[in-house]
Amino acid sequence: MMKIKVIFLILPIIFICGCASVQPVQKGNLTPGMAKTKIIKGQTTQNEILEVFGAPNIVTKNKSGNEVWTYDKASVETGTSDVYGTILIAGGSGSKATTSAKTFTLMIEFSENNIVKDFSYRSSAF
Repeated sequence: MMKIKVIFLILPIIFICGCASVQPVQKGNLTPGMAKTKIIKGQTTQNEILEVFGAPNIVTKNKSGNEVWTYDKASVETGTSDVYGTILIAGGSGSKATTSAKTFTLMIEFSENNIVKDFSYRSSAF
């Protein structure tokens, strides 16, 4: 008789119980907001860019001979949700996985005296 009481006490908990986990995404300074607020054409220096964003992923020179720094970041966030349910006699369980990806590319062109001449960025999420 005691076992039946325990089963009826635990049964509703098991039925509505679910587990979810999400992998945290590392946050950084490489965002559209930081680019808009920290980069000022004709004023921001290479050293200031290094302090805010760190070393670039790619350094090239354009047709004009100006140095161009490219920052490229891609992140993936995954999550799973497990749901378990039991109905008196029959039991069931399920799992749902979610994945989202984000990319951000920042390109900064410097003048011959290492001041930001121009910059552009591209951001996507899917």
